[in-house]
Amino acid sequence: MPLNIPNALTWARIVLIPVFVGVFYLSDGALSIETKNLIATIIFVVAAVTDWFDGYLARALGQTSAFGAFLDPVADKLMVAAALILLVQLSRVDALIAVVIIGREITISALREWMARVGQSASVAVAFVGKLKTAAQMAAIPMLLFNAPVLGIDMVLVGTILIYVAAGLTLWSMGYYLHRAMPLLLDKGGD
Repeated sequence: MPLNIPNALTWARIVLIPVFVGVFYLSDGALSIETKNLIATIIFVVAAVTDWFDGYLARALGQTSAFGAFLDPVADKLMVAAALILLVQLSRVDALIAVVIIGREITISALREWMARVGQSASVAVAFVGKLKTAAQMAAIPMLLFNAPVLGIDMVLVGTILIYVAAGLTLWSMGYYLHRAMPLLLDKGGD
């Protein structure tokens, strides 16, 4: 495992997950719910920014690695899953939405692993619809975590709309990837 700046940023995102969740386990006497919301939102946004930044640095510094390519999406999926589960617990996201988004991540990760094993990983490379899904969920989650208006804009309403859009795009992107893989799944499914 090469230890470099991009991988250190990815590890930092993973280390932030228990801090992110733990904020809500502090007593209301220690931190108000508004403060908890603000801290969790900041942690999530910092994690999202470091996700972009570690990829940029890995390419710019020539520090890409197989380990980094493995760990980066794992860190992303763990942070998003933790945020969605937390939002369900806080009654800010419907459990069905969380199941759809997390279930898709598990399904597509398994599909990508299998496609790589049979030498066809390019067939399920990240598509534009997958990027749209990620953008919608990464915009929605901080709004739902913050859970208060900003400059007169109802962040809860906008975040709720975006998380439903993200769930729709999640199903669409899953269908897209499965459709791309289906010929190979049918051909090699019995192997």
